[in-house]
Formats: sequence, structure tokens, C-alpha cells
Amino acid sequence: MRKLIVVIGMLVLVMSLSVGSGAQDLVPVRLQLQWVAQSQFAGYYAAVAQGFYEAEGLDVTILEGAVEIVPQQVVASGGAEFGIAWVPKVLESREAGADLVNIAQIFQRSGTLEVSFVDAGIESVADLAGKRVGTWGFGNEHELFAALRAEGIDPDDADAVTIVQQPFDMSLLINGEVDAAQAMTYNEYAQVLEQVNEATGELYQPEELNVINFNDVGTAMLQDHIFANAEWLAEEGNEEIAVKFIKASLLGWIYCRDNFDECVEIVLDNGPTLGEGHMRWQLNEINRLIWPSPAGVGVMDEEQWAQTVSVAIDGAVIAEEPAEGAYRSDLVEAAIAELLEEDPELDITGELWEPLEVEITPGGE
Repeated sequence: MRKLIVVIGMLVLVMSLSVGSGAQDLVPVRLQLQWVAQSQFAGYYAAVAQGFYEAEGLDVTILEGAVEIVPQQVVASGGAEFGIAWVPKVLESREAGADLVNIAQIFQRSGTLEVSFVDAGIESVADLAGKRVGTWGFGNEHELFAALRAEGIDPDDADAVTIVQQPFDMSLLINGEVDAAQAMTYNEYAQVLEQVNEATGELYQPEELNVINFNDVGTAMLQDHIFANAEWLAEEGNEEIAVKFIKASLLGWIYCRDNFDECVEIVLDNGPTLGEGHMRWQLNEINRLIWPSPAGVGVMDEEQWAQTVSVAIDGAVIAEEPAEGAYRSDLVEAAIAELLEEDPELDITGELWEPLEVEITPGGE
């Protein structure tokens, strides 16, 4: 009996050592987001929850963002291996000396809008002349300012247009303190629709709003992408880590495209500050920004890159075109090749994907 107890004890020890060894074999990786947990980052949370990162040998920690956190600075200083940010912000950081590289362009189109109430009579960018126009600043204003300049409206001339620093909500628009407010398709636009119009006693309706979409205007700039430090990538073995990270992240976004309800639950499990209704709206709109991805999810659209650079130069975000190497597609293409080798039927373009009809809920609950 004593021998049996000893044998069982040894087996337990061996099993515990094996589990510990397996955990130690995982490579720790940090991802710095540009904002708090929400459906904007659903693919990364799904890749953690579904074990996609772990299957690639990675132990990924997702670091939430905040107003005072600049992902470019975090990655450049070694505080995270990967970051998420808008392309013009990273280009600006590159020109300032941070050797950051775009390695996977997740969003294929811009989600930025300028929203006004119909009675303000703002149907085009030209109509913003002489109006009180809200923007968040912090590098989020470039598409708007480029559109204004294209219409001969100088955003720095208070006689031409009144630029108002707005909070990250739509309170100034609702309260009548601005004529138009900046919004994202997946966030602030829905925040308006989730509120009650005091004049009608009902939720605001889309037909009560005019929307300027910068994709239509021609000043849209590429937004959420995965970036890394070029110096870190150059270290032995780190390109392989990057391919594994991209591969699992792409699987996370594909999962959120094909498993909408389950993905929303994953986001909710990570404690977003806004409710389920808002997270459902947001994920649907985020999917619109990613799918379809004609060249494959995460692969750069060169025309959109060129437009982003052009707008950035015209808007004095950067002084000149970035040097070669500001983005690279070889890593994401390697990740896609591995995915297709493992599953030749995997849909990496989302060509046939269609958005859902998502119900607006009061307060986004």
C-alpha cells in the first residue's frame, strides 16, 4: 500500500512538472490597445479566449489603453511587443524618431464621421464653413482638417470655422454646443441613437441626422493596425513570434466575423464600460471596417496607404513620405499562408460577408 502511495505521488509530481513546463514554454507577449476593452478589439480578446495564441505558443497579455496612454510610446520603450493605433499617429511617431513598423493592417477603411442634426443644414464638408465643429484632437482630427482644407476652409482660422475640442462622447452635439461632432461609426454615432430625443420622447432616428463619411469625401486615413518596433523585430526569433501573433489575431477576427454572438459574450466577459447593446452594434460596425479584405485580412491596401500618407503630408502630420519599411506585408502574408496550409477552406477575405441588422437599445444596454 505504501509503495502504491509513493507511485501515485510521483505520478502527480511528474504531471505537475509537465504542466508547469508547458506553461513555461509559452512565450510572453504584450499587446497595448489604444482604448479600454470593447468590441473594437474583439478579435484579440477572442484569440485569447479561444486559445488561438496559446496554440501558437504565446502567452498574450492585453494591456488596456486610456487617454494618457500612447501605444506608440509604450511599444517604442519596450513596454509591449505589439500595439494597436491609427496609421497617421504611428507615422507621426516614426518621423519623430520611433522606428515603428506596420505589420498587419486590420481595418481596411476608416470609421470616422462628422455628425450633425438635419436642421443644422450640414450636408457636405463645404457646409461646415462658419459652423462650430467638434473634434477630439489627440491626432483624431486629421481626416476632418484635410477635408476642410480641400474645401478652402482653414481649420486654424476662427473666422472660417470654429473648431471645438469635444469630449469622447456626443454631449456637445446633444446639448447644442456644437453644430457637428466627430464620431466613430462603431461608437459615438450609436451613442446618439441610443438617447431619447426630448422633443419626440423616442430614441433619435438615423433620418434625424446628417452624416459626413470621410471614406466618401476622399480624406479617409487607415486606422487600427498591428505595429511593432523594428529593432525588436530584427532580434533573432522575433519575426517568427510576430507571425505567430498575427496568425492567431487573424483567427480571432475571423472567429468574430463568423461567431457574432459568442464574440460579443467574450467582450462582455472582459468588462467593457458600455452595455451589451452597444457592444453588439460596435462589433457589427467593426466587422464592416475589416470585411471584405480583398487581398486577405491584414494585408495592406496600397492605394489606401498612399491616400493616408498624402493626407498626412497635406495636413502637416508628417513633413515627407515615410522611408521604405514603414509597413511590411511579408509577416502577415506568411501568417495567412500558414492558416491556409492548415485549412485551405478558411475564408480570409470575407468577400461574401454581410453585416447584421443590429437593434439599437436605450442607453446601449
